[in-house]
Amino acid sequence: MSRNLNELEQAKNLHHRRYFLNRMSTSLGSLGLASLLGQEALARRSNQEAVGGLKNLPHHKPKAKRVIYLFQSGGPAQMDLYDYKPQLAERFGEEVPKSVYPDDRKTTMSNAQASFPVAPSIFKFSQHGKGGNWLPETLPKLSEVSDDLCIINSFHTDAINHDPAATLMQSGSQIPGRPSIGSWLGYGLGNMNANLPAFVAMSSRGTGKPGGQPLYDRLWGSGFLPSRFQGVKFRNQGDPVLDINNPSGVDTETRRAMLDSLKELNRIQLNATGNPDIETRISQYELAYRMQMSIPQLLDMSDEPKHVLDMYGPDALKPGTYAYNCLIARRLAESGVRFIQLFHQGWDHHGNLPGAMRGQCRDTDAPSAALIKDLKQRGLFDDTILVWGGEFGRTIYSQGSLTKEKYGRDHHPSVMSIWLAGGGIRGGMTYGKSDDYSVNVAENGVHVHDLHATLLHLLGIDHEQFTYRYQGRDFRLTDVHGEVVKDILL
Repeated sequence: MSRNLNELEQAKNLHHRRYFLNRMSTSLGSLGLASLLGQEALARRSNQEAVGGLKNLPHHKPKAKRVIYLFQSGGPAQMDLYDYKPQLAERFGEEVPKSVYPDDRKTTMSNAQASFPVAPSIFKFSQHGKGGNWLPETLPKLSEVSDDLCIINSFHTDAINHDPAATLMQSGSQIPGRPSIGSWLGYGLGNMNANLPAFVAMSSRGTGKPGGQPLYDRLWGSGFLPSRFQGVKFRNQGDPVLDINNPSGVDTETRRAMLDSLKELNRIQLNATGNPDIETRISQYELAYRMQMSIPQLLDMSDEPKHVLDMYGPDALKPGTYAYNCLIARRLAESGVRFIQLFHQGWDHHGNLPGAMRGQCRDTDAPSAALIKDLKQRGLFDDTILVWGGEFGRTIYSQGSLTKEKYGRDHHPSVMSIWLAGGGIRGGMTYGKSDDYSVNVAENGVHVHDLHATLLHLLGIDHEQFTYRYQGRDFRLTDVHGEVVKDILL
């Protein structure tokens, strides 16, 4: 009995030593462990000084400090937005050649069609800016900032269904359970404001196609990283953050005393078990307390000038809209949040694409352009990366019946369009080409892993050296793939 107890005690001590050494090597600078070590002053640093993060990062001098990812959920049609194909107007209604689009690449939603007719875009395109980017009539405001955009018309992905495709875009893997981009950045680079999360996610519903594909929490989840690195979701209805205010009868002093007592109890439990979830619990309680002070100020729009609100459009002060979220994104950026994720639903246009596309563009055109202009006038554009794009593109053939005014498009992962702007990105250019039918990459293909590698590079991180050990393997955001797209960098 005594021998068994000794072995149990030895195993327990070994667990504690391993746990301590592991945490020392991966997150000594993190806010949670800093709190455990009594370094409360860390939380009071300037909001432009990193809080947490790995000691060996950045690997090189970064060109950007933060990312705003404008994710367009559903799969925007590239040929109706950025991949101009004027020659297809002459091929209206012709069959897309099987040599270009074989049957085995069509989804079960459209492969039973008797015909696969070419559906040219209904929208008029024109060139804009010194760079001459082609943009449609549905994006008049974005056309004004064309010289800030790097449009990539040769982007491609691996997944043809929404959930795995969105998961791949956000985490580098189609398989759920990997950390999202924002979680990787919070883990590696820390935050610039201890009073706000490093990673915030927001969502909005499109008016072009109300509803849209569901958004799962794992899209802003931390996967196998400690859970304190997961994104904080701002709700699109009611209070953005639940319980941000103290309940009736509880003042700030009482709340502080309660949290101090709770912290001591959690420390006792942490020392007894070595459970990292308890460390996360402590740090998140502290963050929540600080957010009670910072979030109400962040969401108070009374200091926004009228001309700024007018740029974002009539929905700028309407919570839950894309315009409102873009304005909040700018406020989060200037407050030191590292990664800001917007999800705008409604781009899944299997039918009636022209009408739905007009609605989606009305939602997003002015706010996206305003965000660029606003960041520039506040001196934040040059160190903020903006990303715009969905989870895949759409087919050149019409899904369902085709008329001059109406058509739909099915899912298409082999080529799509995205755009980048801001920190370290060369604006006023279109990079890469698709083939004549916008079906395959014809020149300078850019994969999801290449995008992730490029974003990390701009933030000062070598994607091949940025790893996290889990279950005996060193994991990367880019897995074993990815090349930095140097041609689009300043």
